[in-house]
Amino acid sequence: MERERQQKLEEEEEIKRLRKELIPKAQLMPYFDRPFVPRRSEKQPTVPQEPKFCIPRHKTIKCCRCHAMT
Repeated sequence: MERERQQKLEEEEEIKRLRKELIPKAQLMPYFDRPFVPRRSEKQPTVPQEPKFCIPRHKTIKCCRCHAMT
């Protein structure tokens, strides 16, 4: 009986500790004393490619009508 009570108290303490850790804490505001100047990217722009709309033959839907037409 005493052991169960002690275990229950320990569980409650653990729950209290976990709840205290889960409380969101405010983050510091960033310093705005100097202006932010973004750097120009050194990467090359992407080259556009034509989309490939053709479906490979092995991925086409197979049904009885498809076989009847061929």
